[in-house]
Amino acid sequence: MGRLFGTDGVRGVANADLTAELALGLSVAAAHVLAEVGTFEGHRPTAVVGRDPRASGEFLEAAVVAGLASAGVDVLRVGVLPTPAVAYLTAALSADLGVMLSASHNAMPDNGIKFLSRGGHKLDDELEERIEAVYEEHRTGAPWDRPTGAGVGRVRSYEEGFDRYVAHLVSVLPNRLDGLKIVLDEAHGAAALVSPEAFTRAGAEVVTIGAEPTGLNINDGCGSTHLGPLKAAVVEHGADFGIAHDGDADRCLAVDHTGAEVDGDQIMAVLALAMRERGALRADTVVATVMSNLGFKLALEREGLKIIQTAVGDRYVLEEMKEHGYALGGEQSGHVIILDHATTGDGTLTGLLLAARVAESGRSLRELAAVMERLPQVLINVPDVDRGQVGTSEELAAAVADAERALGKTGRVLLRPSGTEPLVRVMVEAADIDQARSVAGRLADEVKAALG
Repeated sequence: MGRLFGTDGVRGVANADLTAELALGLSVAAAHVLAEVGTFEGHRPTAVVGRDPRASGEFLEAAVVAGLASAGVDVLRVGVLPTPAVAYLTAALSADLGVMLSASHNAMPDNGIKFLSRGGHKLDDELEERIEAVYEEHRTGAPWDRPTGAGVGRVRSYEEGFDRYVAHLVSVLPNRLDGLKIVLDEAHGAAALVSPEAFTRAGAEVVTIGAEPTGLNINDGCGSTHLGPLKAAVVEHGADFGIAHDGDADRCLAVDHTGAEVDGDQIMAVLALAMRERGALRADTVVATVMSNLGFKLALEREGLKIIQTAVGDRYVLEEMKEHGYALGGEQSGHVIILDHATTGDGTLTGLLLAARVAESGRSLRELAAVMERLPQVLINVPDVDRGQVGTSEELAAAVADAERALGKTGRVLLRPSGTEPLVRVMVEAADIDQARSVAGRLADEVKAALG
């Protein structure tokens, strides 16, 4: 069996790759590893389970809940809520583990399972490997140690989770948002109710789009992966700016009042300066990934701030932040982690804090985001190739070396396999957009030839 966990949980086409049987078995394994069922006599472990609105989430939630309860875990079903809400509630309720059913920004046929440990934290590689090992041991024949009678887990809805999470979001804001008109694109996803409620309670005038989930329309031409509708709505309504989330609302991207995009790097730059003013940016350091724009690094250095870069994936950003106590980190894609208030990327919290900076400063988002200049960056996704050979192909290594020589000190190249999709990502940065496109196109062709 190949490794089930990717960079963000177990993900695949629902009812094909990710089946009810797999969801149930993994949940029982997670109960043994994360809740240590059967280890402590008299202990009743608890799990928080939430999902995004995908139709497949209904049967997968049923399988996960059945697996946990059959292992002796009491389950609190919080329903449709964002990933960061499940993480927050796992910590706030002192639960032994949390489970989120979502495929984030992926199209509707996909779904995924994300497990969270005590405190609402994403799992490290070691815990994921232990869950896989326990799952595989029992899949191949070893019987589960199953409780009976009063030992089985109990299941109940925890409807208070919505209000408790929204109250938390509003409580951490440094100032209100009165006077701001904001368009929110909820991607027909998990934040369709939570995000508008939080912004409204904080004082903003809110216009929503993409906030009518049917279970089949999540991320469909809207949200953080399709900013066109948000740009149009911001201009149409004369809004101060717009915020876009993805399906599980752990991302936040923005557009200014003219409809220009404001990406995760720019959002982090704005928040970094705001946090430094409040004395909240510990060690004057921001953690980002190698995908961050070179312009972000140059802007932070110009402002006297430090940047630490990790491998791609918000889990690696979070690990670095936790190890050294840094307060702010994230990805260009909009995963922004404010560690004093969240254990994972939280798109609604990020949007609220960005809005608070606009309201407090009296400056437009366009003006605030101008603290950094994005160097031209081209990203090409190459599908249907053997992504596992990216790091070992001599042909690709030679092609990358040639590209780096052509770019010199004014650009850079990054080739990496996607952790969540079957493709290879080719990223090229250069001072000139035409050069970036040309180099990226050649490298994409090399990837197809070498790994196709």
